[in-house]
Formats: sequence, structure tokens, C-alpha cells
Amino acid sequence: MKILGKNISVFVKTFIIIGVMMYYPSQAFAQTPKIERVIVFMIDGMHWQAPERLKMPVLNTLIQEGTYIKKSYVIMPHHPTIGDYSTFNSCSFPNPMFHEGTIFIKPENKFLQEKISPKFQTAFVVNTSAYNSVGRGFSTTIMDQTLTDDQVVEQAIGLLENQNLRFMRIHLQSPGSIGQAVVSASTPDKPYYKNIYGEKSPYVSAIENADRQLGKFVAFLKKSGKWESTVLIVTSDHGQSLIGWHPLFDEDSWVTPLLFVGPGVAKDRKLSYFEHTDIAPTIAWLLGVEAPNKDGGAGKAVKEIMESTDATNYQPPMLLKKIDEQIKEFNILKSELTLAAEKDRTLSNVIASLENENITPEPFYHQDRITQWYQAGTTQHMIDANEKILQEMRDQLKNSK
Repeated sequence: MKILGKNISVFVKTFIIIGVMMYYPSQAFAQTPKIERVIVFMIDGMHWQAPERLKMPVLNTLIQEGTYIKKSYVIMPHHPTIGDYSTFNSCSFPNPMFHEGTIFIKPENKFLQEKISPKFQTAFVVNTSAYNSVGRGFSTTIMDQTLTDDQVVEQAIGLLENQNLRFMRIHLQSPGSIGQAVVSASTPDKPYYKNIYGEKSPYVSAIENADRQLGKFVAFLKKSGKWESTVLIVTSDHGQSLIGWHPLFDEDSWVTPLLFVGPGVAKDRKLSYFEHTDIAPTIAWLLGVEAPNKDGGAGKAVKEIMESTDATNYQPPMLLKKIDEQIKEFNILKSELTLAAEKDRTLSNVIASLENENITPEPFYHQDRITQWYQAGTTQHMIDANEKILQEMRDQLKNSK
């Protein structure tokens, strides 16, 4: 009788559950949002204050519909033209780090698109050939410097109309190139001289046009029925100095806006911090594929962008910010030691020891050693090793005064 009673009890509970599912299907078991594609829309050289200072109604509307980070950190945007790095990379540091999802750049690393293709189709559309080295593994690449930003978006729409793309990077190069021209080509008689936000600034015009192109692209996604199954990411590969371009040690070069919007993404959520090396693993997680790299310098999937994940206690370690600050301080201290050595020649030995790696067991992992960063093993160890050398430099400089 006890067994019979137990069976009846199980039957009744099952009947109730089935009844709830039939009467309240969506409330009883919420469906996981279907994400068919992730598209990264990059506006090159977007200053972190651009959305609030310029006419960017499309981006500002999308910010209310998604998860927004006002200042997402990248590694300082440097692109050496000589040395090991330039042998394998044609663009600045943040770009291979973006596609590899790690600060430890190595030729054998996989790119995000290589984890998605060839099983699924992927595409990269940009109006410059500067990104050749990170185009590896895409099903379709269009890198044509004769295209305008408007034409880049037209090309991207054309691809989406004819291909079932799983991952796509769209990159509008003009704002960054024009930002460089503001500092290198403008003259004191121009109202925007050394000021990207100055009156009649071509940088402002380029950014505001990029926003219009973003609007055109979003309109296509909605009209074509793809919007509800697309996670759109709007950002840049690096920031922009107020005087123009992206000099290494200008902190505005290290940060840029970052927005996630789409199915399941939390609406009107603001996160305090983000690192661009987390974007690739986050995209991989959204698409259900393996992250491109899992070494000690790799980022992680940030699930706090999703409505289903509580972001109340979101406090990520600020690793890229710390590395950028360390590299800047190293270069400043080295310059100060060099100047001080004019009066105290013993400091010349300190400078030589820095180059010969004699001060500590490890070298300082500065920008010119970027292809050696992986030797640190982990990002935190790299930061700790750097800090030891910085403290030695501070002490030597202090003792010389």
C-alpha cells in the first residue's frame, strides 16, 4: 500500500507540473534566448566621452536597451614597425589581443573566428588593409581602403543578406584616421587644432556619421528579422587622445565605450569596468564554442552582461588598467633616471641593469617586450614582477636626490 501511495503521489505531482506548463508555458520554464549570431561594430578611435558629447542618438538609444561600459580598457595601442611583433602583426596591440582573447600574444595562438569557422560562416569588413594579420580564419574578408565608412556598412549588409553569418566584425576606420590628422595635419588657425572636439572638427563629423551608419545597420537587422537573434557589440579597438590619435601614454588611448545589446542581454545595465580581452571569451560563450585561448593571460566570459546573471557584486580585477599604468610609469622613471645620471653617474649602472635584466630575476614586461610577456606565466605574476622593478627604480631615483 505504501508503494501504491507513493506512485499515486508521484502521478499527482507530475499531473500538476504538466498542467502548469500547459497553462503558463512561458512563466513555468523560461526559454533560453536564441542567439544566432554576434556582430561587433567597431568605430575606430572612439573617445570614451563621444556618446555624451556628440550627436550620437542611435548609440545612446541602444545604451538604454543593453549593457554599457563607459570606459572599457585595452592594452596601450602601440604598433611597432620593427622587431618580433611586427613580423607577425600588422596592427596595434589591442587587435590581436581582441581576437586571441589574451595578453600573451604568440604566433601559434588561435583567433576567435578560427573557433567558429569553418563549421559556421564568419566575416570581417573594414576600409583599410591594416588588419591583415588578424583576418586569418574568417570565411569572408573585405579589406578595401577605397571604401568609405558608408560603403563598409553597405558591404556588411550585403554579406548578411547572402550568407548565414555566425560572427562578424565591422570596422569603420575613418574616425581614427581623421583623429590622427587632427594632430598631425591641422594648423593653429583651425578651431579644432589639437582638439578633437573643437568647432568644425572633422573627427566629430566622422564619429557622428559612424553613428548614422550604425542606425542604418540596426534598421537593416530589424527589417530583415535578424535583430531578435543577434547580439550586437558596439565599441572600438582603442580610444582617442583629446589632441588626436592614440599616443601610448595618454590614458584616453586606453579606454573606449563598449555596449552589448540583444536577446538575453540586460537592459539599461551599467558595468563599472571591462577589459577588451574578455570580449572574445564572452562571444565564444554566447555562441557555445570554445574560447580561443586559455593561457595565464586569457580573459574570461563576462556573464554579468546577461539579464539572468546578477551584477550586484560585480568587481573584476583591473588587470589591463594596472599593466598600462605600470608601463607608463616605467618609461617615465627610466627617463628621469637617464636625466639624473647626468649628475650621478652611478645611475647609469641602474639603467644598464634594467636593460640587461640584472636588477631582478625577471625583466620589466614593457611594450617592447610584448612577445615575451607569456614567459610571466600569468597576468598577475607579470604585474607582480613589474612592480618589483618599479619599486627598485623609485628607490634609486629617491636616493639620488
